[in-house]
Amino acid sequence: MGQHCLDCLAQEAGSARVGTTVPVEAEDRSTATPYVTYGLIGVNLVLFLACLVQAGGTDLIQSSVMRAGLLPTGYYLDFEYWRLFTSGFLHWSVTHILVNMVSLYIIGRDLERLFGPARYLMIYVTSLLGGSAAVLALQSGLSLTAGASGAIYGLMGALLVVVVRLKLPTTSLLVVIGFNIIISWSIPGISLWGHLGGLLFGALGALAVLWLPIVVVPAAQRTAAKVTRVGWFALGGLFVVALGAGLGLVSALSL
Repeated sequence: MGQHCLDCLAQEAGSARVGTTVPVEAEDRSTATPYVTYGLIGVNLVLFLACLVQAGGTDLIQSSVMRAGLLPTGYYLDFEYWRLFTSGFLHWSVTHILVNMVSLYIIGRDLERLFGPARYLMIYVTSLLGGSAAVLALQSGLSLTAGASGAIYGLMGALLVVVVRLKLPTTSLLVVIGFNIIISWSIPGISLWGHLGGLLFGALGALAVLWLPIVVVPAAQRTAAKVTRVGWFALGGLFVVALGAGLGLVSALSL
């Protein structure tokens, strides 16, 4: 996903007819500053530093911010719904946050330029919530989960959809995703279900923007405005599903 691809995806806005290309706004975003990506990285780093200071060292479970924001499974949740979201901005170690933030920087910049800041952020948050819901639904035993990797896996899923949609080679990306899934499965302490849940919702989010509008809007009526509306409606529905599943699971585990 380089500058050339983003240039090729630029569409005429408003009432201009669109074909089967990826629906993005008219302006060229190939060199736009990815402020959302940088902002997400900044929030993660600030919270990590706050936990370090509070813990007085690297045993971050001693931090009240960490304890209040992580996502526990197998414990009584006491209707603490915010953990579905806050757990995606907390990290266990320097290595943990370094790997996640480097991945977010590499993957997020181009995806933000392609989807635009608002849709990109919606896909990110939906992936985060979908990963949290998957952890609560499928992860067994007592565990404490934190990290941005569920949302980042969602970006990988979205990137895979983009690559397929543009008919670019997928081998390298599939190898990277497969390798990361194997690591998640084989190394204790890594949330496989959080990663897979994020991957699924991220891919579905990209499909909602890039594929669904082309399918449901007849070619003769397909304008950029209609394509954008359908994409946003589908993204909003997916967000409601992820959030609703998480809220329902927290409620059930709090009774």
